[in-house]
Amino acid sequence: MSFSQKILEWYREHKRELPWRATTDPYKIWLSEIMLQQTRVAQGMPYYHKFLDAFPTVYDLAKAEEEKVLKLWQGLGYYSRARNLHATAKMVVDRYNGNFPNTYKELRSLKGVGDYTASAIASICFDIPEPVVDGNVYRVLSRYFGVDIPINSPKGIGYFKELARDVMDKNDIRDYNQGIMEFGAIQCAPKKPYCLLCPLNESCVALKENKVHSLPVKLNKTKIKHRFFNYLVFWDEKRNTLLEQRKGKGIWQNLYQFPLLETDETIDSKGLVKSIEENNRFPSIKTIHLHNETPVVHKLSHQHLHTKFWVLEVSGSLEEGIPWEKIHDFPVPVLIADFIKTFKF
Repeated sequence: MSFSQKILEWYREHKRELPWRATTDPYKIWLSEIMLQQTRVAQGMPYYHKFLDAFPTVYDLAKAEEEKVLKLWQGLGYYSRARNLHATAKMVVDRYNGNFPNTYKELRSLKGVGDYTASAIASICFDIPEPVVDGNVYRVLSRYFGVDIPINSPKGIGYFKELARDVMDKNDIRDYNQGIMEFGAIQCAPKKPYCLLCPLNESCVALKENKVHSLPVKLNKTKIKHRFFNYLVFWDEKRNTLLEQRKGKGIWQNLYQFPLLETDETIDSKGLVKSIEENNRFPSIKTIHLHNETPVVHKLSHQHLHTKFWVLEVSGSLEEGIPWEKIHDFPVPVLIADFIKTFKF
């Protein structure tokens, strides 16, 4: 029995019943694939259902306000995915009359759709023999064939794509692609693979050479940047506060936040007062209270945010103040959402 046949046999016996596996609708498949990038299935499932309830078709998503899309996405992280999702829905409606393109090349032209997502949609929805290569597939192929080429190097990306093409089942590409990804997620797991009961164990090079936990190889290119955030939670006698929208191309683009002071290092109340006095855009302060003595460290892929929340009472009323009861209507980063849940006046 070939490699691909063993994968298919395993998949038919062990596949999880997931909502996007009961359809070949490109909209639903695309939605699930975008959501599950950088996200576990258990975490992404509720968001998948929420999005389909709010936007049953690509037309509904295309005409939605970006703020609503971002609010529904809140908590999933990597918000560029949500913005690309919204942009692609508009492209599909405007350029393709609401029908997703049915070729790999055209799918790749959609915003936020890379090789993996285009291959997944092409194979699952249109039965096009295009291999998928995601983290799970890299792991299965590198271990089974004993390949130690770094998976995130240009050489590795090209090598594994061709290897995936060589071993795929062209006649049942829909189940095969889903099968090898599922196999990597469940059977050939990152830290605790079930090698003893694996249908591939007799011919797995990594198992034979005791390299299971050293494969796949990945170049460590990420240098972590440390940033120091001071959120200013203003409130007045009417329980109003201030929010601002993040602009530019940085993290959390177009999401809302409390006014932010970013400093070169962590600061105390004296340092905060000095920074506020040097900045003319903030209202005058009556009292200052530090909500969290220990900074909250919010870890992103390339940066760690050391965050303090300062509660600042002001005299009179805040211009453009937002009632605290309405603050939940705004899309905010999960870091701020967690603060809002716990903060009591």
